[in-house]
Amino acid sequence: MKTPNVFNEYWETWIASLAVAVLVFGSGLLVKIRYLSKPLPNNPTLKKTDEVLRGLFNRTGRLFFLALSIYIGSLPLKLGDHYKTGLDQGIFLVLLLQVGWWGTWWFKYWAESTFEESRETDTACATAVGILKIIGQSLLWLILILAGLANMGFEVSTMIAGLGVGGIAIALASQKILGDLFASLTLILDRPFVVGDFIICGDIRGTIEQIGLKTTRIRSLGGELLIMPNSDILESRVQNFKKMEKRRALLTLSVTYQTALEHLKKIPEIVKEIIERHEGTLFDRAHFKEYGPYSLNFEVVFFVEPPDYKPYLDIIQEVNLEIFERFGKEGIQFAYPTQTVQLDSTE
Repeated sequence: MKTPNVFNEYWETWIASLAVAVLVFGSGLLVKIRYLSKPLPNNPTLKKTDEVLRGLFNRTGRLFFLALSIYIGSLPLKLGDHYKTGLDQGIFLVLLLQVGWWGTWWFKYWAESTFEESRETDTACATAVGILKIIGQSLLWLILILAGLANMGFEVSTMIAGLGVGGIAIALASQKILGDLFASLTLILDRPFVVGDFIICGDIRGTIEQIGLKTTRIRSLGGELLIMPNSDILESRVQNFKKMEKRRALLTLSVTYQTALEHLKKIPEIVKEIIERHEGTLFDRAHFKEYGPYSLNFEVVFFVEPPDYKPYLDIIQEVNLEIFERFGKEGIQFAYPTQTVQLDSTE
């Protein structure tokens, strides 16, 4: 006759549960060893997925397999409530610890793989990634610790409230620093500009040289180095000329009122012909726009590719010189501010 033990189970059931636990533990270790020993795939997409799985398997400890095997092996057993609660709490703590190991490795892998190229060319991006990695790992472990304490029966609501009050106090004390820090992360992740871009921010014009945690360094047109807080840049309107695909050119040509009608009709054609001869220009329009106080005004619009400022000015200069030369040949006179005084000689 079978006799139950102190846990209200027969010895045969315990032996079967132990066998299941040993089988699960051995199978887990075998799967881990087999997966880590197989060669990497050649497909780039599959290779990246395989790297993640290998990293997770490599960070899976024997303690996790032991806890998993004990949990599965204990399912057929009818343990008392006291033993069952203690076993569940212990296994849950091991699971939280394993999740912490996985999450810590994943944040590190994300930081190294996603911005691998930027680390060598963009120091600001690398700095932001390092900060995000530390913040992510810290938040992960904070959540896991609170979950573990709640699982063990501790009252965590008071601790969370205390952390919230302490966090508010710290935030108020370092409001300016935190504002610059979050502004820096916004600039780096949103990337409205990068190192080497020419920008206009308010009354400041210059080239970005460095994006730091608190400030951004801008080399102005005058040659001096300007240091601006990141929060000030984020609150300002920024014009980024490096993002331009083409630059718009606007010319205003003023000729005298004595210009003949046939010359007025020819001016748009002359300007169009001159602009279209230059490589990298795209003619848009040329029109007799208005009657000025002392001149007849034409408005000319065209685009220049590429939009770099020096080549843009070179093309503007060539177009202006050719217009001046052509107008001279056609006998078209440019207007300048003049006044005509009429004297009344009648008595």
